[in-house]
Amino acid sequence: MDLATIMGIIIGLGLMVFSILMEGDIGLFLSLPSLMIVFGGTFASIMVTFSMKEVLSVIPLLRVAFSRQTNDSAAVIDTLVEFAEVSRREGLLALEERAQATNEPFLQKGIQLIVDGTDAELVRSILEIELYFLEERHRIGQRIFEQMGALSPAYGMIGTLIGLIAMLGALDKPDQVGMGMAVALITTLYGAIASNLLFLPIAGKLKLKSDEEVLMKQVMIEGILSIQAGENPRIVEEKLKSFLSPVEREAAGREGARARAAQEGVTANA
Repeated sequence: MDLATIMGIIIGLGLMVFSILMEGDIGLFLSLPSLMIVFGGTFASIMVTFSMKEVLSVIPLLRVAFSRQTNDSAAVIDTLVEFAEVSRREGLLALEERAQATNEPFLQKGIQLIVDGTDAELVRSILEIELYFLEERHRIGQRIFEQMGALSPAYGMIGTLIGLIAMLGALDKPDQVGMGMAVALITTLYGAIASNLLFLPIAGKLKLKSDEEVLMKQVMIEGILSIQAGENPRIVEEKLKSFLSPVEREAAGREGARARAAQEGVTANA
């Protein structure tokens, strides 16, 4: 699980609850009708806006947002550099079995294309088309949560209007005026919290994870084409490291140095 996401939500809710307890009774801020208006209305609008298949994808998207899975671009670079070395020593055909041993279908597909002798421009075109549609699929998920973030405050306002109407309709019953005003204000509160603490942050988290995955696949495309061109593994490594931030490059350099030292030690012992 992604601790940052979970802790952010817990801290946000916790501070609000603590602030409420400092000022009064938390029971005053609990309203089932308000929850139904905000969350029920928001999901109903999402079902109108998107297809059922896209709506059902919300649950897997939540798993992605709360998962700890990250795309390790440095590890991908090390794999591609290793493939470049194998290709120069043993030829492209030697990469087929090694690529199948990885758990990355995109990389497997790219290696298979160059092993089959596909033209470099066609390889780039095929992989970039796949990457484009991957981004489009990711954008649908982001749009769902962004739309939910935009709709929930609107339903909060709708709940406010409902509460005000109920309050005005009960002016001759003073004991019901307070209930109508409570629903009016609490629904607006729920809409603002749902939008700014849940839906919009989740949309932002999904975009961040999508950007990381797209970057990793761009690294793969450049590495695959460099291997096909027969470039020196050290040149391949330096080219691919340009995708990383300076801090990531230093970390990747240290990891690579340790891996090479370990490999040299194994060779010497043999």
